[in-house]
Amino acid sequence: MIADVLAEAGARMDRAVEAAKEDFATVRTGRANPQLFQKILVDYYGTPTPLAQLASINNPEARTVIVTPYDKSALKAIEQAIRDLPNLGANPTNDGSIVRVTMPELTEERRKEYVKLVRSKGEDAKVHVRGIRRKSKDDIDALKGEVGEDELSRAEKELDALTRAHVDAIDDALKRKEAELLEV
Repeated sequence: MIADVLAEAGARMDRAVEAAKEDFATVRTGRANPQLFQKILVDYYGTPTPLAQLASINNPEARTVIVTPYDKSALKAIEQAIRDLPNLGANPTNDGSIVRVTMPELTEERRKEYVKLVRSKGEDAKVHVRGIRRKSKDDIDALKGEVGEDELSRAEKELDALTRAHVDAIDDALKRKEAELLEV
């Protein structure tokens, strides 16, 4: 029973770390990253549709992303969805068959704002991992009458080690992203 609780906590914490890494990838750096565009919602025939389902996204140069729609009639809607992104700062151009997005250089001030944003996202992820720990601890405590005190103590230590490992993984990803953001 305790093993099941710990296994579930580990799996949920793994998903939280992956979600944090995906979240970090959506914050733009000086380079163009196709992941920035993955979650953009495009109004496609009245339905909000993720851009990744409507087009291929390539990045042939460091600061350029090319979006090639599968359906050419969606070109204007894709261009508008990219233009409407508040934190991108890019102005997409449409040549009739593709949308070309050139990312502007980041200022030092903007880089620092992005670092603050990434730290906030990292802290949110760590809070989520700690919430998973709290729920799992409650589940372990609920087994008090069924298992011995030694097993409960061991399970709690394992849970703490698991939590620490996942928080450290988030911190490592955060450090890498901060270095990437501050790189000129």
